[in-house]
Amino acid sequence: MHPRGFKLLALQFINHPMLYKILTVAGLATFEIYAAIPAGFAFGLSPMIIFLASLVGGLLGVFAAAYLGDKIKLVVNSFRKNKAEKPKKEPGFVLKIWEKYGVIGLGLLGTMTVGAPISIGIGVGFNVPTNKMVFWCSLGVLIRCALFTALGHYSMQLF
Repeated sequence: MHPRGFKLLALQFINHPMLYKILTVAGLATFEIYAAIPAGFAFGLSPMIIFLASLVGGLLGVFAAAYLGDKIKLVVNSFRKNKAEKPKKEPGFVLKIWEKYGVIGLGLLGTMTVGAPISIGIGVGFNVPTNKMVFWCSLGVLIRCALFTALGHYSMQLF
């Protein structure tokens, strides 16, 4: 292929509206998969593209949270030194998951409920090794993307 033809082909791909839709789904999935998958269906993307884009975006969110988790922990610990201890209140939902199921529950159930970045942050707060949290949250993102893409696809078939 002539270099000029390759350049034209690359420009056509970059300016293609579907690329923006796929990037939007992946970007939404970085923070919230529950918004990304319906957006993909609203854009008219195929279920496989929605699954792949939301999976890539969700995994990007996991790795970004894991990378930034240690840095956030340093900032939080510096604020804690300056504040007095507050009285303990009743344990919340995430703490109950942690106490009952450990790192696996936090990675899988936490990812399904509050999202992977928040689960990673909580895991860092509980001093869970980052590689364990990344593994279980990544598995949770994979299951969540597959489950909700299939649910969306078969729900759309009803109409």
